[in-house]
Amino acid sequence: MGWKGRDVIAIRDFSKSDLLHVLDVAKQFEQKKEQLLQGKVLASCFFEPSTRTRLSFESAMHRLGGRVIGFSEAASTSQAKGETLHDTIRVINSYADVIVIRHPQAGAAKVAADAASVPVINAGDGPNEHPTQTFIDLYTIQKLKGRIDGLNIGFIGDLKYGRTVHSLARALAHFKVRLFFISPQSLAMPEELLHELDRAQVSYAQTDNLNKIIPELDVLYATRIQKERFPTLHDYDQVQHSYCLDRSILSKAKADLKIMHPLPRVDELHPELDKYPHAAYFEQAANGIPVRQALLSLVLGAL
Repeated sequence: MGWKGRDVIAIRDFSKSDLLHVLDVAKQFEQKKEQLLQGKVLASCFFEPSTRTRLSFESAMHRLGGRVIGFSEAASTSQAKGETLHDTIRVINSYADVIVIRHPQAGAAKVAADAASVPVINAGDGPNEHPTQTFIDLYTIQKLKGRIDGLNIGFIGDLKYGRTVHSLARALAHFKVRLFFISPQSLAMPEELLHELDRAQVSYAQTDNLNKIIPELDVLYATRIQKERFPTLHDYDQVQHSYCLDRSILSKAKADLKIMHPLPRVDELHPELDKYPHAAYFEQAANGIPVRQALLSLVLGAL
C-alpha cells in the first residue's frame, strides 16, 4: 500500500516493513533540514489535553515549512454547541491537507477518517490506541539498543487503559521479542490483546512482581496510572500507588537497561532516576520530532 493519502489510525494497519520504513525515514530526518511541506496546512484537532503530542506535531510541521491551524480543547469548538464529530471533521477537511486528532472516545479517529478526504492521523483515541507514539517508541528502542529483535521488554503500570502499551505490544508482535506485563490484576492487559499476541505466537508473561522480572529486562516501559480513565474515584484510589520506580531497582537490573515512559509522569517514576544513563524517557520525547516529520512527509506524498 502506498503512503500518500494514507490514514494513521491503528497500529494493526501497518506491516513490519511499514514500521521499519517509518523508522528509516525518521533516521534521515535526524540530519535532513529540507522544508518539504511548504504550502501545506495541518489541522491540529485536540479534544483532549496534550503537551508532547500536540506540540511535537506542530513543531514537526513548522520545521518542514508547513503551517498549523487548530484548537487544543473541545470547549472552543462547535461540538460545545452540539455539532457531531463527523460534521466538525467534514468542515475542517476543507481547510487543511492533513488532520491530526486526539479525542477521549475510542474509535473517534476512525470516525474522523471516514468523514475526511485528507489523511487523518490518530494522536490518541481514549483508551484505544496511540499509533504515532508507537512509532516513536520503536524508533527509540532501535536507536538505544541497535535492534528490536531479541530483546526482553517489560511493561509496567496501567496496562488496562494505557493506549500506548496496547499499540506498542501490537507492533512488537512483528518482532522476535519476549514481553513481560507487570501490573495489579485489576490493571492487566486486556484479554483481547493477549489473544492477539497468542495468535501471533508472541512469548509473554504476566506478573505483579517487578523484582522477579527486572534482571531479565533490556527495556522497561513504565506508564502512568490514568485517573481520567477510571469509572470511579474509588477504583483509581485502589491502585494509584501500585508502583514507584526509583534507583533501588537499578541494583537488580542489567547495566544497559533502558527505562522508557510516554510521559507525563506522576509518582510512578522518581525524578532521581533522571540522572542515570538508564533513563531514556526525555530522549524518547525528543524523538517525536523526526518520527512525526517522517509520518507527515509520507502521508502528504513529499517522499
